[in-house]
Amino acid sequence: MAEFEVRRSRTDQFYFVLQADNNEIVATSEMYTRKQSCLGGIDVVKRIEQTAMVNDTTG
Repeated sequence: MAEFEVRRSRTDQFYFVLQADNNEIVATSEMYTRKQSCLGGIDVVKRIEQTAMVNDTTG
């Protein structure tokens, strides 16, 4: 099962990665100064992932 993993950077900031079933990282978030903000970022991704559109600008 895919999962979000909260991590802490070398500069003591929080970020999350989304790992696929095979443990491959498929997405990495921005850096957050607060853990609560990082968890909020996960919640946003969970809410919008069902309706997100793909915008291919490569032509």
